[in-house]
Amino acid sequence: MLLLAVAAWLGGDAVFRGSGRTPWVALAGLLFVVPLIIAFTLRPVVFAGERRLLVRNPFRTITLPWGCVEDVRAAYSSEVFVADGAKYQMWAIPVSLRKRKAAARRGGGDGGDPLSSQVSSQTLSQGPAQAPADQAISEIRELAGRHADVSGEPVVRWAFEVIGPSVVGAVLLVVLGVLG
Repeated sequence: MLLLAVAAWLGGDAVFRGSGRTPWVALAGLLFVVPLIIAFTLRPVVFAGERRLLVRNPFRTITLPWGCVEDVRAAYSSEVFVADGAKYQMWAIPVSLRKRKAAARRGGGDGGDPLSSQVSSQTLSQGPAQAPADQAISEIRELAGRHADVSGEPVVRWAFEVIGPSVVGAVLLVVLGVLG
């Protein structure tokens, strides 16, 4: 939110107080930057319900019925694996090796190797001391196992509401730069 406030403040000042090409460059810059800020900060989310897993990343939205989810794990990043061999990152569930080590220390586990407490279908620590990402992956895996009978195909949709304005803003910046 702070990045959006700074962009609005600087861009608004350039638009309203600027002269010559400055307001146009500021508008093009805002059109380029604001969707990217929103895409990387506010947009990523993971929704897990009874029928599907919805993963919304900065530039794509992936809808996965539980029947096509093969595995969910967190190593250096959170990932979901699909029956057709595809792998999708879950940006909204960041893996913190520092928090994983702290949870291992609290739980009395080995905190030396960052991947020693890696959550996968083979090794899952059910103890009370888990890092937040590992806890979220455990819950998603439990839902996947409980609702594995829900069938369907994965649906991947590009986020043109983010890509479109950013591309238009970039093109406008290039055109304004060339026109000098």
